[in-house]
Amino acid sequence: MIKKRYMLLTEETIKGNPEIGTFMIPSLNVRQDIVLEEVPKLGKEAALKAIREWGQPMTKITHLVFCTTSGVHMPGADYQLANLLGLSSSVKRLMLYQQGCYGGGTVLRVAKDLAENNAGARVLVVCSEITAITFHAPNEAQLGCLVGQALFGDGAGAAIIGSDPDPLAEKPIFQLVSAAQITIPDSEHAIEGHVRENGLLIHLSEDVPKLISDNVEAALREVVTPIGGVLSDWNSLFWAVHGGGLAILDGVEAKLKLNREKLGVTRHILSEYGNVASACVLFVLDEMRERSFKEGKATTGEVSLSSTARAIQANKIPFY
Repeated sequence: MIKKRYMLLTEETIKGNPEIGTFMIPSLNVRQDIVLEEVPKLGKEAALKAIREWGQPMTKITHLVFCTTSGVHMPGADYQLANLLGLSSSVKRLMLYQQGCYGGGTVLRVAKDLAENNAGARVLVVCSEITAITFHAPNEAQLGCLVGQALFGDGAGAAIIGSDPDPLAEKPIFQLVSAAQITIPDSEHAIEGHVRENGLLIHLSEDVPKLISDNVEAALREVVTPIGGVLSDWNSLFWAVHGGGLAILDGVEAKLKLNREKLGVTRHILSEYGNVASACVLFVLDEMRERSFKEGKATTGEVSLSSTARAIQANKIPFY
């Protein structure tokens, strides 16, 4: 159950911009103006936290991967964030728009490839989501939009990814070993987002939990097979799963015969923050790291990271 969420939009903001709070009234310009400013600012806070924990100067950042479903602009939020942080003009930037819930897995997969194919690379990944672009007033004729209203929250997450850590200066948390993506047949209308005059309209089909649970094992095998993995018991792994919703988590848990505690961290994040779209996986990994440290574990655990139809195999890293 979702107990609380964090949102930029307040009653005062909606009253000051009545087109946002009126069903199906053109309001895209107002929404875009809000996220143009706020998405990079929220991303900056997450990035600064990650950089502080990394402990290295920002001059060592070589790449920036920024992901958001909140608005589309040119130059993009990656450019705005680079300026806010004061990154070098030579930093190689990649902007990912409209990735939705699988954005977290996407940025990790892309950053892994960048780090492994560019010696000495340090990739700053940032996911920043603000629901001002998707907030809509209730209407009895469009009850479906209330699902998103009850599910999504605002948030940002960030991490530094590299492939050759300096043992004297860097302390890795997880090692990304393998990544995969599959396209689920006949799923194009399961989750849809369309930018219209009245904002971003999200459609979530009631078939989504079944589509994911029916195909999650195939996605996971795409991850473990290339690295010689053969698993008969998915409980042998430590899990960090995107918190798409309770029905999705219950379906995955049942399909893979996971013990209840395996998705405990994800359920906690969903309960405390809601579904923060692309940032959700980073929230889960951070909470997992914090719990491992507080519980006195020797490592961060062995993680199989799954986000919708994307999956990443990550190995444990010892605490120093």
